[in-house]
Amino acid sequence: MPTGEELLRSKGLRVTRPRLAVLDVLAGGGHLEVDEITRQVRERLDSVSTQAIYDVLGALSRAGLSRRIEPAGSPARYEARVGDNHHHVVCRGCGEIADIDCAVGDAPCLDSGTAHGFQVDEAEVTFWGLCPACRTRRAIDH
Repeated sequence: MPTGEELLRSKGLRVTRPRLAVLDVLAGGGHLEVDEITRQVRERLDSVSTQAIYDVLGALSRAGLSRRIEPAGSPARYEARVGDNHHHVVCRGCGEIADIDCAVGDAPCLDSGTAHGFQVDEAEVTFWGLCPACRTRRAIDH
């Protein structure tokens, strides 16, 4: 597994403490909001501005080292899992997000049929439902 420094250099990015800290936070997994990423980075570094975190996340996303997702009605979230065209399921109750691998074969969702001249390299599919905890709460409430 490459180090954060190696990942940044492989994409032609300067190695900085904030970039390394954000990569480290994202490597912990999950679908994190900027506020949570900022909180965890500040635990690692003496100080870093929220704007610096946004700048780092933008650079990492453009370089393909992180992925930004924005489920409808939710703030942007970031994750380290990139390059495999996976999808997401979002709980309508609590907002929990989980990864779902592409449903059939390699990536059938990338064959859009009518891409209007675009070269499609990623599809963003979001499944919606209730997580087990919210289903249990709903059953108890009814």
